[in-house]
Amino acid sequence: MKILIVGAGKLGMKVANALLGGEHAVTIMDTDESILQKISSHIDVMTVNANAKEVKSLKKLNISSYDYLIAVTGNDEANIVISSFAKRLGCSKVIARIRDPEHMQQINFIKDAMGIDHIVNPDLGITVEIYKYLAEKYTLSNGIFSTGKISLIEFNVEKYKQLIGLSMTDIPKVLPNMLVVAISRNGKVIIPHGCTTIEDDDFLYVIGEKAPILDLNSKVHEKGKYTDLQKVMIIGGGKTGFYLANMLAEFGAAVKIIEKSKERCHYLSTHLEDVMILHGDATDLSLLEEENLDLMDAVVTATGYDEDNLLLALTAKQHGIEDVIAKVSRASYAEIISSMGIDMALNPLDITTSNILRFVQGSKKILSSQLIQGQAEIMEIIATPHMKILDTPLRELDLPKGIIFAAIHRGTDVIIPNGNTVILEDDKVILLSLLSDISTTEKLLTDKVKFSFFRR
Repeated sequence: MKILIVGAGKLGMKVANALLGGEHAVTIMDTDESILQKISSHIDVMTVNANAKEVKSLKKLNISSYDYLIAVTGNDEANIVISSFAKRLGCSKVIARIRDPEHMQQINFIKDAMGIDHIVNPDLGITVEIYKYLAEKYTLSNGIFSTGKISLIEFNVEKYKQLIGLSMTDIPKVLPNMLVVAISRNGKVIIPHGCTTIEDDDFLYVIGEKAPILDLNSKVHEKGKYTDLQKVMIIGGGKTGFYLANMLAEFGAAVKIIEKSKERCHYLSTHLEDVMILHGDATDLSLLEEENLDLMDAVVTATGYDEDNLLLALTAKQHGIEDVIAKVSRASYAEIISSMGIDMALNPLDITTSNILRFVQGSKKILSSQLIQGQAEIMEIIATPHMKILDTPLRELDLPKGIIFAAIHRGTDVIIPNGNTVILEDDKVILLSLLSDISTTEKLLTDKVKFSFFRR
């Protein structure tokens, strides 16, 4: 497909790299020529130095020949206008990044009035994942992902202690015909392999046929146990903090936001109900102690700075807070996070990129998908005739560590795959991928026939 990305910022580049993994023909448009020159020397895309808000720029590019336009500049209004213009000029589908809460309150009207097909909001996306973790983590009963005869459940290994110390090759002796497809350890989701050993306090994701999974579920989940979340401190009153405070307050939790900007505090206090707004610098430990940090059930660090978020999350963990979540945008911090003991670290760029890719893919290949702790994605795909994954033993696919094939529906049969398993045409395949490996996942799902700008 031909895809135009407007905006060469962090999100635009993340999306571009992922789409190139799927071998789409990608064009990047931006008003900053120096940024475009750097991009063209690093990745194989066409770059256009122009203002997409000018109709003549879109016409010159022949926007009607494009399958998708993705507007991800730093300005909501610009993204809305660009998407609307492109749609009117004949672009098949348009996607816009919109972040402001005022716009989100009337988002359906904006979509209908402006002809926008899909809207992404990084702040709201990460908020939903945090809310699911804090408010819904004890409410799952039959697994988080079920399809056909297959289910996947999640549980703390402390609920099934005989698994502690076992390697993946030993798991079938205890859980026959099941597969551990992911482990959440110290706030980081990892894809296990043969030599991976289960450790104390690991959170496991296990897949298998429904009947044995439901039987396992009855042993590892306590009936009627729901979250007892009561007090939450959010550090950073930006858009993520705003969305999360609003959702948790509606849930019934006592929410406290600490925000450095006095002007932002005024905005929050006039737009949020039943939320305590405090003006102050959360890096001042005495302030946190005065605000009863030790009494919080959860702390979420969502300032605009990764370093502050990590430092404050570590401080909260050292004060014995049960659930500590950090918003972190730099992929390079992933290894640091896993050694800090933080319960969850989320990257809004990864989550938003996944959202965009799933919309671009549509229902042709991917039947369904769901995020796991905002760091990995489990999806069900249909193996189409020209996919690179067909007719080759899985061990020969040279899969990265962040991807695992979890199960296969073949007719009425369910297959828990191993290295010798071969995927056939029309198989329904369930795979799990770390969001950090999303571009590699796209390559696996791509047809062997390459796309060019000259094909329609």
